Amino acid sequence: MLRTPTTPIAFAGSHIDRADHVRADPEAIAGLMGPRARLLKLDGLDPVMTASGGLAWGTLADVGPGAELVFLGLDGDAACFVQVPAPDPEGSPHAGPASWNAMNVLDPGELAAYGGARALVGWHSRHRFCAVCGHPTVLAKGGWQRTCTRCGAEHFPRVDPVTIMTVEYDGKLLLGRQPRFPAGRYSALAGFVEPGETIEEAVAREVFEEAGVRVRDVAYVASQPWPFPSSLMIGCHAFADDPAITIDVTELEDVRWFTRDDVIDALEAVENGEVGRAFGAPPRHAVAHALLRWWVAQGRP
Repeated sequence: MLRTPTTPIAFAGSHIDRADHVRADPEAIAGLMGPRARLLKLDGLDPVMTASGGLAWGTLADVGPGAELVFLGLDGDAACFVQVPAPDPEGSPHAGPASWNAMNVLDPGELAAYGGARALVGWHSRHRFCAVCGHPTVLAKGGWQRTCTRCGAEHFPRVDPVTIMTVEYDGKLLLGRQPRFPAGRYSALAGFVEPGETIEEAVAREVFEEAGVRVRDVAYVASQPWPFPSSLMIGCHAFADDPAITIDVTELEDVRWFTRDDVIDALEAVENGEVGRAFGAPPRHAVAHALLRWWVAQGRP
């Protein structure tokens, strides 16, 4: 029997208080930059880990000259900072081996702290010039804003909303796979919310574009910050009245309907690092995994 424990959503639940009241006060931030201040160590955008499997923290003495420091917030009475890395045009926005390892070993609070820091400094490293006039920007409000040095335009860290959804028909679930997925893995369909549409409209459009399936009764289930590079995954569930599938092969390699038994078997298998009989479930760190577990739990008597 599949167990459905309450599992924290990966990258949610940071132990750091964002301390918004401090951000706009440069004197207050300067006063926090003492010997008790903590610096989150990063290797580019990757986490630096301790031998015991936690995040590595240093002090502001580890900061190089001319570095941009972002104020992450307060952890108890200690101020937390992170340094903006140099831009890396060759870097990938996707999670690499170091990030996947962090997801496996960090406790939820530390993983959330890393995820928030990564998304924030990644934005800074990509937005050093003004989108209005092209001149350099400088860090402001403790790192929660950049301001143009010429025209004064204010730029703020962006979050990209993404709908990710399970679709149900006659007790079966619609899942798809991208060519880059590991062999056998299927997951919930997903896509970015476009300008001028609601979450419900984005769910309906993406499912129809990718699988040719019309959906109704879209409902919100859960969300997840995903810092690769900076998305908010909005987990939803919807229903279909017609199971006919037309795959957009430019987006997906395959789309199928899976029974409840298929989903339960896949979820049980992934706990042992295996692939289920019908498909491989998404990893526990992904909100798609939480959506599958939620759906299974809804079917209990």
